[in-house]
Amino acid sequence: MHKIAVFASGSGTNFQAITEAIKSGKVKAAIELVVCDHDGAGVMERAAKENIPAFVFNPKAYQNKEAYEQEILIQLQKKGIEWIALAGYMRLIGPTLLQAFPKRIINIHPSLLPSFPGKDAIGQALRAGVKMTGVTIHFVDAGMDTGPIIAQAAVPVLDGDTEERLAGRIHQTEHILYPKVLAQLLEDQNSMEV
Repeated sequence: MHKIAVFASGSGTNFQAITEAIKSGKVKAAIELVVCDHDGAGVMERAAKENIPAFVFNPKAYQNKEAYEQEILIQLQKKGIEWIALAGYMRLIGPTLLQAFPKRIINIHPSLLPSFPGKDAIGQALRAGVKMTGVTIHFVDAGMDTGPIIAQAAVPVLDGDTEERLAGRIHQTEHILYPKVLAQLLEDQNSMEV
């Protein structure tokens, strides 16, 4: 059974989607730790309901990114974490974690990268007037949403879409695609280890 950590800063809907996929046997893994940079984020309540331990940190309490990532790394090593899934984690991953988990950190982003990287991707898409946006899952590198793309799914932008309505359809797509891609990555790793 693969041990994964989910990093999140917000409500935790993708964490929940992964959790449900694990419970149903679609993803052969266990979430051993939730890492969160906001005390009181919705993901914390979800993790508590699932009896999944969480590590919450305040980045301002540390001298720099390297210092808090060192602390995160200690927590990950204690749990034997093999993979990290970013699920609405609003911080760039630094060298400390990138070096410890090469090609083992994945992220989900609400656009068809390389279009609309960074924050407010849904708002960016609406302002640009595109007819199609979507969801990207990619490996994490040192840049912002620049790592190698693993999978994408298109979501149409409909006439009269508000940010909220478009976000709702994007989230539905995310909740299907992320567990599916995670399951495939873990399966691929199993076949390489055999």
